Amino acid sequence: MRILFACIFCFTTIGLSVTHAAEVNLYSARKEALIKPLLDAFSAATGTRVNLVTGKADALLKRLETEGPNSPADVLITVDAGRLHRAKTAGLLQPVNSAILEAAVPENYRDPEHYWIGLSVRARPIMYAKDRVDPARLTTYEQLAEPAWRGRICVRSSNNIYNQSLVASMLASIGQAKTEQWVRGLVTNFARPPTGGDRDQIRAAAAGQCDIAIANTYYLARMLNSKKDEQQRQSAEKIGIIWPDQRGRGVHVNISGAGLIKSAIHKQEAIKLLEYLVSDDAQRYYALSNYEYPVKPGVDYSPTLTAWGEFKADSINLSLLGEHNTEAVKLMDRAGWR
Repeated sequence: MRILFACIFCFTTIGLSVTHAAEVNLYSARKEALIKPLLDAFSAATGTRVNLVTGKADALLKRLETEGPNSPADVLITVDAGRLHRAKTAGLLQPVNSAILEAAVPENYRDPEHYWIGLSVRARPIMYAKDRVDPARLTTYEQLAEPAWRGRICVRSSNNIYNQSLVASMLASIGQAKTEQWVRGLVTNFARPPTGGDRDQIRAAAAGQCDIAIANTYYLARMLNSKKDEQQRQSAEKIGIIWPDQRGRGVHVNISGAGLIKSAIHKQEAIKLLEYLVSDDAQRYYALSNYEYPVKPGVDYSPTLTAWGEFKADSINLSLLGEHNTEAVKLMDRAGWR
């Protein structure tokens, strides 16, 4: 594969050159190591240079708001639907009408008004210690609030967008009263105050600090396939996955996704990049290298994901995760989820 040079630069110190037609400027909340191989492949296939700036999602949104119509950015990539919704409501994005995007991305994984699309699917099921939990005893998220799990659950803090989106999905499905009751019961069942990331919850369950963890599947997959950390692999091998709500609404899922910036100068190149990111080759990369599920139906998974089996995913439109985010954060705070 021919790799073109991708320039990583600081827009605050270097003015945007408008003389290069075949380029696109990307703000990405995905880490460079996870996105750059795809960008290099896109450049090799099209001759379009991708200028990449990476950072935390909230920092990138703030930067876009500060830059306003003078922003050099053409495309924004984030790792959850909630922040894509924030970008839309802040007036940072513009709609994209593309038959390619609509054909590749299922309707529930894209904004109803075409402001953003999903690029990969991220499942957040229940994980359990194989030697201490009978998976048949847990079939729904709601059961995590039952007294039987008191002092047995590890999960990261409420300021994490993945947890906020899980609560937002429940608000959309079962309403405020039932969701708040569930969150209060869940908090009562915490084995420890929330701390660390998803990997920390998995390691804690493996070490016996708790029996249940809530985490995104790609963290477990990366631990299982770690080539440098034997301890990570050993911890991950002690953990199994429960796909909850298979007779109901399905497993909570989120997305990594992208939108076209309202002030995009390289609009056509930006749309071509979005279309490339939902191509079979790009979708296969997410599944094989990042251990995320393809957003495009029919693309093969990695052997690790395949071994976990198929599951029914929640089919709500993920724009609802953003619409209910503020309510979810307030509810989590009231319930004592710190």
